[in-house]
Amino acid sequence: MKGRIIAIGDIHGCHREFADLLEKLRPGKHDRVILLGDLVNRGPDSAKVIALAREHAWMSLLGNHELRLMNYRKTGDPTHLKRSDYDTLKQLSDKDWAYMNAMPLTFHDALHNVVLVHGGFLPSQPWRRQPARVVTRIQVVGKDGAPKKRSEEPTAPHWSELWNGPPFAIYGHTPRPEVSRLKWSLGIDTGCVLGGYLTACVLPERRIVQVRAREKYYSA
Repeated sequence: MKGRIIAIGDIHGCHREFADLLEKLRPGKHDRVILLGDLVNRGPDSAKVIALAREHAWMSLLGNHELRLMNYRKTGDPTHLKRSDYDTLKQLSDKDWAYMNAMPLTFHDALHNVVLVHGGFLPSQPWRRQPARVVTRIQVVGKDGAPKKRSEEPTAPHWSELWNGPPFAIYGHTPRPEVSRLKWSLGIDTGCVLGGYLTACVLPERRIVQVRAREKYYSA
């Protein structure tokens, strides 16, 4: 397929920055904008982000924030939620829920052998077979080889440090002040909702395009 693939990192309700980035990128009719999950929560307007996604994105991948909202909706169990999630629940329409429910876990660009994902993968297992609870949430790999949060094992390696491809992985989920470039991976969550940047990676050249957050909306 002709055109660019444009991967965009975690938006987290920052609809103005999302609009700013789209204006900077100016996607054409042959371009495919793919959002790497966590469109919602923490920022000012999750529903406006989903509206922009429906208009401009070719695909949006499932993030852990969408996953836990949907788990709550299916079960009614409030232990799935965090305090800031309740603001999002008030904003979402049936159309928004349907959009989130259709989100796939990954997108593989076979031509350039690049896989897009929200969180990442366990390097020890075939990436195509890994479940949502892993690929949306993984941060570090524990001593037992299982996916962990950094808070659980602060000295454990980030999964990307152990990922030796192929394919080349582009991911979000782990916010950092700058893009994380390794031989086989690229992390593009640069903490927009935390006052950092909203980042896009344009394929095939892996060009980085960013806009600065207009303000700090959330403190981790």
